[in-house]
Amino acid sequence: MDFTHRRMQTKRILTAFALVMMTFCAAWADTSMNERADNIVGDYEGSHSHVDFKVRFSKNADGTYNAQMTYVQNVVDAKGNIQYDTKNPDKTRRNIPIDKVVIIEGLRYNAEKKQWDGAKIYDPQRGIKVKVTARFLDSKRLKLRGSVLGIGESVVWEKR
Repeated sequence: MDFTHRRMQTKRILTAFALVMMTFCAAWADTSMNERADNIVGDYEGSHSHVDFKVRFSKNADGTYNAQMTYVQNVVDAKGNIQYDTKNPDKTRRNIPIDKVVIIEGLRYNAEKKQWDGAKIYDPQRGIKVKVTARFLDSKRLKLRGSVLGIGESVVWEKR
């Protein structure tokens, strides 16, 4: 073997090693925030249908978690009126300002799967509730997946 061939082999080995290490680090980052149930508690920012919002996860006395809106872009309409949760199927909740709506109630930490599930997420824009699972992608990004009969959509919220 000549020097150039050995040098290329060494580069390939080092490149493969670097890729393995990056994959390992990414996998570790993926699971570290999913190790403790209370890691979900805190403030998040997101966007849905071109509307920016902020959400706060808090822990309930029974160990479950709720998520409540704390800010919604354009909460006041063009006439200066506060927007309410008018599409809520529960008519008793239609008088809640859109930036105060609880969108997840009773979310549970599933230690076996290292994710949060067992609840539904409410979409005030459509007035529907669907099953939700939540899992951190890394230390700042929480992926939520809402689904009905296995069909759904995923969103990512940034932890602040």
